Order: sequence, then structure tokens, then C-alpha cells
Amino acid sequence: TLDVFFVVPSCVPSTGLDEAGACLEAADIEPFYENDRVIGLAEMMNSFGVNQADPAILDKINVSLEHQKIIDGHAPLLSGQELNGYVAAGIRSDHECSNVREAKEKFARGQWIMVREGTAAHNLEALLPLFEAPYAQRIMLVTDDKHPCDLLRDGHIDAIVRKAVQKGIDPVKAIKAGTYNAASYFGHVNHGAIAPGYDADIVILNDLTDLHVQEVYKQGTLISERGQITTAVNSNTDSIPERVIHSFHVEKITPEQLVIPKQGEHIRVIELHAGELLTSERTASWNTDTSAKDWADGINPDDDIIKIVAIERHKNTGHLGKGFLGGYGLKKGAVATSIGHDSHNLVVAGTNDTDIAIAANAVIEAEGGLAIACQGELKHTLPLPIAGLMSDQPLEQVNAELETMKKTLHDWGIPMDIDPFMTLSFVSLPVIPALRLN
Repeated sequence: TLDVFFVVPSCVPSTGLDEAGACLEAADIEPFYENDRVIGLAEMMNSFGVNQADPAILDKINVSLEHQKIIDGHAPLLSGQELNGYVAAGIRSDHECSNVREAKEKFARGQWIMVREGTAAHNLEALLPLFEAPYAQRIMLVTDDKHPCDLLRDGHIDAIVRKAVQKGIDPVKAIKAGTYNAASYFGHVNHGAIAPGYDADIVILNDLTDLHVQEVYKQGTLISERGQITTAVNSNTDSIPERVIHSFHVEKITPEQLVIPKQGEHIRVIELHAGELLTSERTASWNTDTSAKDWADGINPDDDIIKIVAIERHKNTGHLGKGFLGGYGLKKGAVATSIGHDSHNLVVAGTNDTDIAIAANAVIEAEGGLAIACQGELKHTLPLPIAGLMSDQPLEQVNAELETMKKTLHDWGIPMDIDPFMTLSFVSLPVIPALRLN
């Protein structure tokens, strides 16, 4: 009852600075284009590689264009001549716009703009002017990472449509951005509208204010009414390969490995910003000159400076990055996650090396997941056994456990406007400015 389409990952690893569990080249990607469900090349994050004419990157772009596949973009703050080169290479969209000025510059170069509203990144409100002419016909709504609680409480794309209407957007424009525009961009000529020749995939809403779904029709057949499935659904329960279940290859961590040696020069602090994936380098709070940087000698929770660690977990290389993180708010304990976009190494943040090691080792032992520790004790673990990214347990159960962990972390100091896990997941992604850890 659900049509699922895929775009092939374009950047595994995301850049040459990162370590992933595999390396996808153009020759690895091309066979997937024979499958009708594979409709394009996923977000081309390595904008630097595109503009530097990296042969491996251009090969991926060229093989996608040869198969007439769409190429999604990912280029936060890219501008001017660099943006020109990036778009000229064939990249047709961007979902990283955080302000209207950036979006309009990308529109002017022919890109479609994906208006993102996820768990950690909230860009809808800043981009509301795009719902007016001439931009409205080339925008679409996307989530880009949503936690279970958001899906259960609010919904998915429907939640973004609903929020846009609440912010004053014409309901028809909001719905179109969540349906027809996306179908048009991806070349689905028979999806996304109610008209002759289109598949009869229809939702019946209660009104154009609350926008709650009353009935769902799939190709003309009623499959759901008031939240209840009305038609038997076939499911595919093919077994998951063993290597996906056992994807962790890393030795346990000791507190001694986490020590940052004194090197005569202080270390920069990665500063988080609520509601954004962009980070900055912390500026000195004691200096009115915004160019003056704040350096860290060590962990100082009172000044909102904690330690962050990135641990390679795919090939047991022993590689481990260490640095300092600000803007997270944690006052005690440690947080670990094996969801570390996009190479999904083990990312841990904490106020002391002992708790960091305990949380990290809990995730290693579970072969993936989330863990929190405090005062030398493991407090909670949420296993994610499928590639260290997904659970095989019911959504409601996973959500209950996750919400318990998040509440604990908010009690430990993390502000309510920062999602403890989703925010941390992006700190190791080197293709988003300004500072990252790998």
C-alpha cells in the first residue's frame, strides 16, 4: 500500500576526511539504476569535490546523468561562483537553506528548494516567504531525520503542511508543496494530484485548518479509515543479513584513551545552535570583538564546555577523535550514539572520561544504539541492532524508551529546545559548516 522509491547515496564516505564502513564509487552505483524504484543520486554533499573536479565525484554525477536520473544537492551556505559551478554540474535541489537570501540565490540558478522541518533542524519558519510566487511552484516539504515521538505525536509531511497553515500559509499552497511539487521534481508524472491519468492515491481531510486525515485511498481502494487499516496488507519479512546485525568492529574504550594531551595551544570549541545543524567556532564571551575565539583547556560544564569523541567503529582502526563541544548544555554524565551522520561512527559527549567510556562501551556491547551514563554508572541503553541505526522493536516501545532517556538528559542540563541525540548525530558530519569532529 506504500510506494517506496530510493536515491542512491552519493557520498560514502561524505568526504576524504571521513571514515565509513564502505566506499561507493560510480561503478558501484550504476547497477542500481536498472531498478525502477531507484530514481536518482542522493544529496551530493561534497560540494568542494564537485568544484575541484574530483574525478570520482564527477564520475558519479556523469553516470547518473547518463541514466537520466535526478541529482539532489546538499550545499549549506554555498554562494557565488562556487554555487554556479555546483549547479552547472547538474545538481538540481538543495535542502540546507536556513534563510531566504540563500534560498533565493539558489532559486536564481534553477535549483528546487526542499523546505526542511525535522527534529533537530527547523527551517520552515525562516523560509515561509518561499510559499509565494514565483517560488511556490519549485519548493517541496521534507523532514530529514525525525524521532519516533514526532512521528507519533505530529505526523510526517502532514505535520509540516499543518504547521505551515498555522503560520498563515494558504492551505492549497502548503498541500501542493507536500504532494504535487515533490512528485513533479522526481518525475512521477502520474502521482501527486487528483486528475485524469493520475493514480487514485487520495487522502480525505477533515478540513483545511486542522488537516487531519480521515480516509486514505490507494489506487482507488480504501485502505485506512480514521486511523484503522481496512484492507489486508502484504508484508515482506526477508531475513536481515548477519553482517548488518553484527556491524560493530571496535575494541572497548578506556578512559585513558580519552585524555587530550597538552600541546601548548588551546583547542577550539564546536558551538551548537538550537534548531540548526550549522555550528560555529565559539567566540570569547569576555571580548566584544566577535572575531576573538574562545579556547578550551579542558572540560568546564559551568561554562558549557564538555568533551566530544568520535570513534571509528566499522573496521577496528583504533582511530579516535577528541575535542570540545559548547552549546549542548550537559552538566553531568555522558551521551553516546551510533547514529553519527553520515558515516555513522560512534559519537560520545560527556562531562568526564569515565562516564564517556561507560556510555561508549554500552553501545559497543549492544552492537549499536544509544546510551547514557552518570557518576560511573550506566543509566540506560536503547539497542539499535540493525546496522547500529534501527530497532526491530515496535515504534511505540522504542519511542517510550527514547523519551525516557531524553527526559533524563534534559534533567541533566540539556535545554528543551535541543534534541539530545539528533543534535549530537550531526556533530561528526564534515560537510556542514563550520566545525566538526571526525
